[in-house]
Amino acid sequence: MNKQLTIDLNCDLGESFGIYKIGNDKEMMKYVSSVNIACGFHAGDPSVIRKTVNLALEANVAVGAHPGYPDLQGFGRRNINYTPEEIFDLTLYQIGALKTLVEVEGSKLHHVKPHGALYNMAAKSEEIANAIVQAILKVDEELILYGLSNSYLISEAKKLGLRVANEGFVDRTYNENGQLTPRTHQNAVITDEEASLKQVIKMISEKKVIATSGKEINIEVDTLCIHGDGAKAVEFAQNVSSILKGNNIEIKTI
Repeated sequence: MNKQLTIDLNCDLGESFGIYKIGNDKEMMKYVSSVNIACGFHAGDPSVIRKTVNLALEANVAVGAHPGYPDLQGFGRRNINYTPEEIFDLTLYQIGALKTLVEVEGSKLHHVKPHGALYNMAAKSEEIANAIVQAILKVDEELILYGLSNSYLISEAKKLGLRVANEGFVDRTYNENGQLTPRTHQNAVITDEEASLKQVIKMISEKKVIATSGKEINIEVDTLCIHGDGAKAVEFAQNVSSILKGNNIEIKTI
């Protein structure tokens, strides 16, 4: 008998701010097993965060902190040259906020996933990745770091004894070096749903992904990211969930 395949399906949520609403967080919760909640720097505010935490707990979905650069206008997707010490501080601050809000509601923070430019810069920089890992360890050594597969986020976490979840992306393309194609490039996001779904199954069942060059590269995935801010995000999440179940792949929290 073939071993049952499982995958954690995560989504970035809690990205509304004040009167500005982004995504349908409540509906997205139905199709994922873990969520990464914005901590107020790149998106979110205290009320949005608390509401999103409660929605996740009601849906029995694991709650993670989603720290990013303090860049509301750029949604945290613009590179900022902070020192490793500053990155440690801003990461520590944001994780601490989420941890407290989750604990006030009677639960426990499950993981940390950096956002946007912070995530991508840490994937390529040993120093930045180390600063993030050190901050997580200061807060809680039992937390899991969600990081890009084959990146410094994963290697630094393993080096320092922090649990990791290798992350793959449902709707993003990859370069030959295993890094995500920068969003400034035209082909960074996969807009063809069928192509996205094929990529999902290939990553899980074969542990491979086809880079933009056409070359097949190896990839380890414990969790897959599905974005919640697109126009058809809920419908797409439902389709991803259906194809996983249709291929006998169980959606399960790490």
